[in-house]
Amino acid sequence: MSALINHPAGDTQAVPAGLFAPLPLKKGLSLSNRLVVAPMTRVSATAEGHATEQMADYYGAFAAGGFGLVITEGIYTDKAHAQGYLFQPGLADEAQRDAWRGVVDRVHAHGGRIVAQLMHAGALSQGNPYRNTTQGPSAVLPKGQQMAFYRGEGAYRMPEAMSDEDILQAVEGFAHAARRAQEAGFDGVEIHGANGYLLDQFLTTHTNLRKDRYGGSLENRLRLTVDVIEAVRRATTEGFVVGVRSSQGKVNDFTHKWEGAEADAAQIYGTLGALPIDYLHVTEFEAWRPAFGERGRSLAALARRHVSVPVLANGSLHDPAQAEGMLAREEADFVSLGRGALTHADWPARLRAGKGHEAFDRGLLAPIADLANAVRHREARHRLAEGDAVARSALRTT
Repeated sequence: MSALINHPAGDTQAVPAGLFAPLPLKKGLSLSNRLVVAPMTRVSATAEGHATEQMADYYGAFAAGGFGLVITEGIYTDKAHAQGYLFQPGLADEAQRDAWRGVVDRVHAHGGRIVAQLMHAGALSQGNPYRNTTQGPSAVLPKGQQMAFYRGEGAYRMPEAMSDEDILQAVEGFAHAARRAQEAGFDGVEIHGANGYLLDQFLTTHTNLRKDRYGGSLENRLRLTVDVIEAVRRATTEGFVVGVRSSQGKVNDFTHKWEGAEADAAQIYGTLGALPIDYLHVTEFEAWRPAFGERGRSLAALARRHVSVPVLANGSLHDPAQAEGMLAREEADFVSLGRGALTHADWPARLRAGKGHEAFDRGLLAPIADLANAVRHREARHRLAEGDAVARSALRTT
């Protein structure tokens, strides 16, 4: 699936043509290519959860750089227990909604599409000005430590077990946030059911010890995800995109695997595939690897067996050959990039032009994974490179 293109310098380079083939994400919403910006937490909103002009520049650069679809960082959905990080953006009120319009307009002005990822942090909340407690399916202390590059420190707090009323409020929060996203001009929303956040906490046996209709069997543990999807679909119009993100690993339990292996995957994706969703976004550390053990299908390939909607694959796909391979083997319909997009906002344009791709620089996310740090880090690298060039020039003239 590679095409040969000629460059002005006379070289000829293989460009993965499949990555640049247009495809509808759903009826009436065609994307210009198969390249998607993955959701990445940037903790760069105002303290009140408002998107900023700097965020508009950041997201707009991906669309200008050739990505067909941009998925935002996780956006908190209510002013109760949803917020996970300080300076995380929200869609919990009208002012937050209005602040997103500039971001959406910037992406659209460059010909891109943009989807808002809706997130409830649950027990993994480490920065929430609205509440001084956390909530989850059960009172189970989360594994691991809070993430320092998102301004966290030490162990997670013990969460409160959610009541039926708490669960209903969380579902309504997703629905109201989805409606606000549509009012702000987003092309759709992605429901964050992955990476250890609230919906994934309900799915996971060691964090969900409930004995009611939300606990026990896999069907029951999936119920909150089902409720949220159905509520979001009711709150938005038919043409609005509704996607779901799914994973095994979590931000605080990176190597987690589903206990039932492929049987669990079949039931989870069979259930999601029967719901009114428009795409499924599957993420693993290395998307092409077998989901369970040394052999077998990748998680994206397993998902694709059980859903009829497009599958987005995410996980170390900044290598164009790996990204193209997922499409060529029909394991996914789109690929999303995180580290590759952070390294080069114009990753698609560079690939088309036959330019190389640099390795990901972790300094972009340290000590804080916000946009201000990334700007400072790039400016420091630029000054260092200029200094090296002057030194080399001086050596040549002596």
